[in-house]
Amino acid sequence: MQRYEKGEAQPTLEMIRKLSKALTVSADRLLFDDDERGPDDSLRLQFEALQQFDDDERATAQAVLEGLILKHQARQSQLRMQPKKKASG
Repeated sequence: MQRYEKGEAQPTLEMIRKLSKALTVSADRLLFDDDERGPDDSLRLQFEALQQFDDDERATAQAVLEGLILKHQARQSQLRMQPKKKASG
């Protein structure tokens, strides 16, 4: 454990799984700081409100979010595919 904490060694995925079970925490909890995962405060309340939705409303909200995520990913992919402009100098 000390070697992992000191950064002297990296645990395998199997070791992370075992640690997660032994410590009864998620692997995310072991791998990420509290502010690295989950929505930021500006979205957290909105996501909490989704818990009050019925199944149909929740499915609609999920479909909208998935569509927005796919649109964003497509845009990012297009930007990566564009030829880099040479800096003038």
